[in-house]
Amino acid sequence: MQRSHNAIQLTGLGADDLAQLYAYPTGRDAPWVRANFVASVDGAATSGDVSAGLGTPADKQVFTLLRELAEVILVGAGTVRAENYGGARTDATRRRALHELGIGGHPDGTPPPIAVLTASANLEPGCRLFTDTDVPPLIVTTAAAPADRKRQLADAGGRVIEAGDLAVTPESLLAALGELGLHRVLCEGGPHLFGELLAADAVDELCLTTAPLLVGGTARRISLSAHEFRRPMTRAHVLLDDDGTLLTRWARA
Repeated sequence: MQRSHNAIQLTGLGADDLAQLYAYPTGRDAPWVRANFVASVDGAATSGDVSAGLGTPADKQVFTLLRELAEVILVGAGTVRAENYGGARTDATRRRALHELGIGGHPDGTPPPIAVLTASANLEPGCRLFTDTDVPPLIVTTAAAPADRKRQLADAGGRVIEAGDLAVTPESLLAALGELGLHRVLCEGGPHLFGELLAADAVDELCLTTAPLLVGGTARRISLSAHEFRRPMTRAHVLLDDDGTLLTRWARA
């Protein structure tokens, strides 16, 4: 591997080398929560109101790999609406190969489901989440959410899971995923969901891409919470692409 200022050159890595750098820990019997975000050099989490506006080829490469490694992709309802989420598109052969290596993937090669947190079950049954997917989405909601909404989402193909009476806490959310045997969790946002998970000390690692852009404007950060907290993190690795993109992985200290 070629290194530059303690950073690994992305172009010097093969597909299996890259997968090993992002491997989930083995032998887990509870969810391991990995978050993945992209931000500009000046801290913007979006450009043009969507995170895709910050994407680079290297970011897209790792974004795809992280989905192929995961057992479930966790997002908030606001992100589903803002980013027009559909189902995950992954390579079945690669998913099987990653599973055989014991670091992620799926034995049948099927894509990971999208799990959406929405306490009020406020999703459109006709959105891409339900119409453009190979696996049913998981709708994590509450007992208090309107029954007709939950019924509509179930009729649209979603698997509705009640994980709380009036609210879904990070603890009840992860417990619900764990009961389904979904331990390799990939959180893709948004900032409020990520902030809630961080405040509950429920995030094991953060994969953060820094795009070589200055954005300005009023874009939000990658995490938002009601109260400030300090969570020490340890740098696991830094990857550098030729265009200046930095790909970092930070683990719980």
